[in-house]
Parts: sequence; structure tokens; C-alpha cells
Amino acid sequence: MKDMAALGSHRILDYWGCPFESLDDLNGIRAMFEEGLRLSNATVIDVVLHQFSPQGVTGIASIAESHVSIHTWPELGYAAVDVFTCGSTMQVDLLLAHFEAVLKPTEKIETRIDRGERLRLAKTP
Repeated sequence: MKDMAALGSHRILDYWGCPFESLDDLNGIRAMFEEGLRLSNATVIDVVLHQFSPQGVTGIASIAESHVSIHTWPELGYAAVDVFTCGSTMQVDLLLAHFEAVLKPTEKIETRIDRGERLRLAKTP
């Protein structure tokens, strides 16, 4: 058995202090996803977003590298963003910089998790 590097990276972000309008704008969040994914060199499969009533947006981008998701609570000024990627072609920092420019959080809490880091492959005979 030989050890492998992690299969992927999972970045979990809590954005606080975002303006209500940026978190409750379905079309603005769609544009944010489209531009952020383009800037980051992601391979987009599909983007699905939903506007809640009375407020809030949820969405996910299925990408060849894995996924990007958002859930917003405009009344709290809060957005939860997840970015799970594998491979080395996507530039996640560019995506997140764009998200932050659009959402304008006053506070960011980020957690990073290596996914699949304990994977072991059997040696072929």
C-alpha cells in the first residue's frame, strides 16, 4: 500500500456582515457564480439557484472539479459558501475573491479540509 495526497480540498466559508441586497438578489448571485466560475477556470456542468420567500437564495454549481454552493440569510447578513475541488486546474482563490467583492462581507471565517487524504491504493502485482 502507498499513501496518496488528498483527493480534494473543501473550503467552507462563513460570510458575515453582507448587505441584505447582495444576499437576496437571485440574478446578482447567478452573475456572481457565472463570473467567479469563469475567472477560476472551473469546468461548469450546471448551475441551479432558487429564490426563497420572503428572502434568501440557495444554489449549487456542479463542476467537473466537484461543486460550489451558497445559502444566504439576508436578514442576518450571512452567507454560507462551500467550495469542494479536486485537481489543480481551478483557481479557487480567484473565485472566492470575486464572491467577496460581490457579497462584501465585513467578516469571514474560513475552514479548510483535505478530503480523501487517507486514501490508500493497493499496489498492482
